[in-house]
Amino acid sequence: MPGSMQTNNFETFMFKNGTIDACYINTTITGTCGQGRVPVIGVDARSVADIQAAINFAVKYNLKLVVKNTGHDFLGRSAARGSFVVWTHNMKNISYNPAFVPQGGPANDTYDAVTLGAGVQWHEAYDAVNQYGRMMVGAYSAGGSIGAAGGWLAGGGHSALAPTYGLGVDNAIEISVILSTGEYLTVNNYQYSGLFWALRGGGGSTYGIVTSVTYRTYPSLPVQVYTFQANITDSTTMQEMVAELMYSQTQFTDDGWGGYGSMTNQTMSFFYIAPNMTNETATATTQAWTDYALSLEPRGVTSTATIYLVPSWYEFYVGLYNNSGGSGGDFMFTSRLLSRDTVAKKSKEIAQLLIDCAASFNMIAGGKVNQIDPDSAGLNPAWRNAVVSVGCGIAWLDGTSSTEIKGMIDQLREVIQTMHDLTPSDGAYFNEASLFEIDWEETFFGSHYSTLKDIKNKYDPFKLFVAAEGVGSDDWNKGLTCRV
Repeated sequence: MPGSMQTNNFETFMFKNGTIDACYINTTITGTCGQGRVPVIGVDARSVADIQAAINFAVKYNLKLVVKNTGHDFLGRSAARGSFVVWTHNMKNISYNPAFVPQGGPANDTYDAVTLGAGVQWHEAYDAVNQYGRMMVGAYSAGGSIGAAGGWLAGGGHSALAPTYGLGVDNAIEISVILSTGEYLTVNNYQYSGLFWALRGGGGSTYGIVTSVTYRTYPSLPVQVYTFQANITDSTTMQEMVAELMYSQTQFTDDGWGGYGSMTNQTMSFFYIAPNMTNETATATTQAWTDYALSLEPRGVTSTATIYLVPSWYEFYVGLYNNSGGSGGDFMFTSRLLSRDTVAKKSKEIAQLLIDCAASFNMIAGGKVNQIDPDSAGLNPAWRNAVVSVGCGIAWLDGTSSTEIKGMIDQLREVIQTMHDLTPSDGAYFNEASLFEIDWEETFFGSHYSTLKDIKNKYDPFKLFVAAEGVGSDDWNKGLTCRV
């Protein structure tokens, strides 16, 4: 739907007096249906011409513009109160080319690549390239809610395959984009290279509206899967175990493992995958952790670990994720990219914070991600020294009072402050964060911020594109309604 969001709370609007304007699925909560932050009008874009017409209309009438594909956005940037939306969800073109040459590039600079329209979701991209015996770096999500050619790439684009092949920004070859002037450009390393640099990690809904992205593909390979689950009854042991796991991330990701995990104050679970790894290597690179966990049995830890081979990455993916049905809820989230130095020196302090907030942890950095030049893309340079991303969140039900919500937000702010104080030199993933990050320019973009802003000003002369905590938003008021 054009107005629906992954984070349902961003469909609502809270006034200063605490009144919430919303249209809940359960209509008995309010008895009325308010517009909230859902855009009031927009364009269901099916072509470049549709987007150009929408942009020209927005510029002419000075409209608040937002861009949306699926609405999978933890900061609510695909919606805004009283806004005009360009909905790219139906731009589903997919084109595979085993000998793709970037525009303006030499004939011998070829890639086995796929070009995805702005509305393509990752499960659709995986289905398409699998037909050619290929796989690619991309996102995973229940319900298939992540788009492949929009905000995911603009924020950096993490994946469980990133420790082996790099992030999304490292695999994008060419991008097509429409500027606020209505100009349609194809950008890559050979033409409009500065804009190409910024579009890879410099934030979404900031420089223009992307209509397609061309990505590298890789031969379909078998994957090793390592799963781990533990129950821990002693709080001291739990802290030690989480600290040891954080410390171990450098080794795991450098060995090519990537994956996702979560914890409570008494449990821990995760899965890792590694493409084209032998059984012997899989065992050798996980044995130390497995043995460590087993050594804690006398302290009340029960754990299970398994290693198994799946014939292809695609088979692993379709077996794990259901791409139908809904997903989402009312929640806010914060994350932090933990550097090699942090996990080596502060893992114990970090561990307790993660336990207290029942954190998730994503092994989507390290390895190949750390081997790439920090200045090769507009991406926050902190990624090039990070080995794991950790996250904490808050959640509530529709109809929760503004007082209760504000109380939970205060708790989230405390977590953000503590994490920032523990890791002042580490950054955060722009796509998995909150509206309350400290020093957001540095946290999300690092030393690249000033260059990104120069590129933003060059290619968006009408200042049409503005997103919460995005490049250039510091020139606007808090509500992003007026320039200051």
